[in-house]
Amino acid sequence: MSDQVNVDASSGSGFYKMMMGFFASYGFLPVILVFLYLGFGLVEPVFLTGANAQNIIEQASYLIVLATAQMFVLLTRGFDLSLGVVVSVVSVASAMVMVSIAPEGEGPVILALTAGIFTALVVGATAGGINGICVAYFGINPFVVTLGMQGIAFGLATTISGGFPVFGLPDTLINTLGQGATWFGFLSPPVGVCIIILLLSHFVLNYTVFGRSIYLLGSNPRAAEVGGLPWRRHNMMAYVLCSTIAAIGAILITARTGTGEPSTGGGLVLLSIAAAVAGGVSLRGGEGRVIHVVFGGLLVSVLSVGMNLARIDSFLQQVVLGFVVVGAVFLDRLRLRIRL
Repeated sequence: MSDQVNVDASSGSGFYKMMMGFFASYGFLPVILVFLYLGFGLVEPVFLTGANAQNIIEQASYLIVLATAQMFVLLTRGFDLSLGVVVSVVSVASAMVMVSIAPEGEGPVILALTAGIFTALVVGATAGGINGICVAYFGINPFVVTLGMQGIAFGLATTISGGFPVFGLPDTLINTLGQGATWFGFLSPPVGVCIIILLLSHFVLNYTVFGRSIYLLGSNPRAAEVGGLPWRRHNMMAYVLCSTIAAIGAILITARTGTGEPSTGGGLVLLSIAAAVAGGVSLRGGEGRVIHVVFGGLLVSVLSVGMNLARIDSFLQQVVLGFVVVGAVFLDRLRLRIRL
């Protein structure tokens, strides 16, 4: 009898340790996601349909790309408040280049697409480079630098576009990367691009010197400096990667809307930080993985789609999102306590 009790106790203890290990690694978010999904399904049965699941995944893919960009600077104990307006200025600049070369798709379309995408990447990398140099080499607080860049990028986006959307994009862009297009007959382009970015980010963070050094830089800046790592360059490159990945997201958003929008990135900063932090990327730096960003992006998208189907007021949705950010920080600290 006592042996049976001991076996039950040890198995219970093993299950407890397994659950604590799971929560320490992934947080409470996977469980919350399941409950949210089922809860919205009870309110609106259409939420549980396959078509809606596909819609959630497609919407989440845009946000996951931007949250992945934000993750690189969060790992260094920074953040990028300019990400949203960088998306706007990239959208406008790339659209204007494409329209100037092939208006309404009349002209060398491939050249227009190539030039537009190249412009997007250059604009994104330049914005990230300026942010990174100011933070890493001049020691300016990331909040001040990226807030300043936010104003600069917003001014540029509205000035060069006149404050109006840029129309006349080539149909090839929309048919290749826009909503409704498919790759290989089944894969949505935003989802495909998101998967590629996630795989490359996972490789960079886990199998390169740069990736390991930004983890060290975030968790122990002094050790990174004493260890002889080129931490300033790596810190700068984190901001360059952030804005470059955001530029890729801007191309996807431009293809979805079919226009270059100077206001398209308005609320994307809060969403990208919320998705990354809610997923488990620490605001203290040095902690976070690609899988965390995926969970966070899915959470925000499930909430957004669920609240829309439940006909919750859009302003109230912003309140809910704010609580999600605060709750994510609380769960982040709770997860740290479980580890300790």
